[in-house]
Amino acid sequence: MERESIETSWGRVGCTVRGTGGVPLLFLHGVGSDRTAWDGQVECFGAERIAIAIDMPGYGDSEAGNGDPRSDFASAALAVLVALKVPQAHVCGLSLGGVIALAMHARAPERIASLVLADTFACHPEGQAIFDRSLAGAAELGMAGLADSRADALLAQPADPAVRQAVVKTMSRIDPAAYARAADAVWLADQRREAAAVSCPALILYGSQDRITPPALSEELKQLIPHAGLIEITGAGHLPNLEQPAIFDRVLAGFLAGLDD
Repeated sequence: MERESIETSWGRVGCTVRGTGGVPLLFLHGVGSDRTAWDGQVECFGAERIAIAIDMPGYGDSEAGNGDPRSDFASAALAVLVALKVPQAHVCGLSLGGVIALAMHARAPERIASLVLADTFACHPEGQAIFDRSLAGAAELGMAGLADSRADALLAQPADPAVRQAVVKTMSRIDPAAYARAADAVWLADQRREAAAVSCPALILYGSQDRITPPALSEELKQLIPHAGLIEITGAGHLPNLEQPAIFDRVLAGFLAGLDD
């Protein structure tokens, strides 16, 4: 099963769907990415269950929203589950995707089988400053220039040149208006109350060399969600699914296997 986009009650959402059976697994990308960042995971997990990756509103093949960005993004993701007739899904979100996963759980906990929160946070202490720098950088450098200037901070060093090139290419094609809305959704979030209310199984992952969302923020999430697992992925920065895909996939598979037993 494959789709480039799907019409939902929210609007058109770009998505990739692979596999059949099992409890579906939904992947949510970060602010500087799109659904293609999850291609490896969709291929891997689509061998055993339905695996879905979506474009956030305004990204890739998704139409832009016009409401509160965080609410819009959560609504679009939940609408995809409804359109695909998925009553409940595991949700794996990285950075912005993790913020949206928490927002989805707050809005519709009955639709969330589990949460995997990768390199994300409930509230970033430097969120306003990062938001301001992100928008200023996009305005001054353009998305391609911003992508090239940020890539080394996103990745553990020394970075794989092919991974760096892919990160820059993906970020360069983001619509600036969509990027601004996504930056609002992630960096200005304060979801400490929502995180503390998480009732489903949860796993927190983080790259050992993440400089964007330092490990301390994952540890704070663990304090807010005491029943969650907490796992460090060594040799990775902010994008462990791209930098250390074999380890990322193995950890995620182990978590899901424990829930499927």
